[in-house]
Amino acid sequence: MISVEEALARIFALVDPLPTEQVPLRSAAGRVLAAPVTAPRAQPPFAASAMDGYAVQGPVAPGQQFTVIGESAAGRASGLTVGPGQAVRIFTGAPLPQGADRVVIQEEVERSESTITLRDRLDEGTNIRPAGGDFKAGDRLEPGRVLTPNALALAAAMGAATLTCTRKPVVALMATGDELVMPGETPGPDQIIASNSFALAALFEAEGAECRLLPIARDTRESLTAAFELARGADLVITTGGASVGDHDLVGEVAADLGMDRAFYKVAMRPGKPLMAGKVRGMAMVGLPGNPVSSIVCGHVFIRPMIRRMLGLGEAPAPRRSLPLAAPLPPNGPRAHYMRGAIAEGAVTAFERQDSSLLSVLDAANALIIRPVNDGPRAAGEMVDVIDL
Repeated sequence: MISVEEALARIFALVDPLPTEQVPLRSAAGRVLAAPVTAPRAQPPFAASAMDGYAVQGPVAPGQQFTVIGESAAGRASGLTVGPGQAVRIFTGAPLPQGADRVVIQEEVERSESTITLRDRLDEGTNIRPAGGDFKAGDRLEPGRVLTPNALALAAAMGAATLTCTRKPVVALMATGDELVMPGETPGPDQIIASNSFALAALFEAEGAECRLLPIARDTRESLTAAFELARGADLVITTGGASVGDHDLVGEVAADLGMDRAFYKVAMRPGKPLMAGKVRGMAMVGLPGNPVSSIVCGHVFIRPMIRRMLGLGEAPAPRRSLPLAAPLPPNGPRAHYMRGAIAEGAVTAFERQDSSLLSVLDAANALIIRPVNDGPRAAGEMVDVIDL
């Protein structure tokens, strides 16, 4: 068995950042920007009013009067020049007239026909947005980041109709086992309903992948070989089940028959010990355990970072943070333990039941508590690392 850290390093070595493609701005939410977006001009491209009011030439004082000589609206500059004692009616976002250096907001003004008089209390600010106050020509939206709604707004303001993004990794998900039937089908007395692929697809798609759910592969060489044939063209093949050492666990043998270059088999962790990885037919492959909790935990620990690597987001373990324990924990054994836990009021508590088949416990969890190899007993209040679920 190898450590979790060594397994993750070998998994990273199986993949590289994927090529790029042009993506319309409207379809780029959640994608990874792979090339900079450069502003061709400043924003705003002119000094603009930040308020509705009157553009004047200062200084100003209560009781001062100005003659209104025109109007400036957003998208329609007045073309006027403001001199002493003159004002231009102006609206938010409108270009500032030449000669003006202040906007007096309309609440501070009394108007009578074409004359305004300033009230007793005046705002100290100029209420002007300077040219280039948001960004300047040549400023860049840098690559290597997920495009959030805020980033898309900035890209749009810079005039980008399309963005260069990393291609989405295509992940083929292959559930294996004679005991499985699909949701909606009627299981036999010795069968269960497949769940792993649906959880993993949701998990990986949230990370930026495109997932293909393959038909369930039965515990025969013919069925598994056919499933690998259906996976052709994927960047990553994920199998669930069949990777252990039982008489019916044939995934590793079939993958070897297909020329798999194995990177490792078995990791010193729980849940998730019977983990296998390598390359087959030019595709990265990871064989996850069949137990649903083991499969999903390994998806968080290994596959999510693997997908981020393919998206050009670097090599890093799943994000973790430290929290105090709400209750004590006994010592850990010779394998790293990813315990299901619940965070509440700033502390985390491990569930009593940690069996790797219990989806109900996993559903109630919002964190994995990371117990290092041979970690000693932990008292309430001690800090532990967690991965948020």
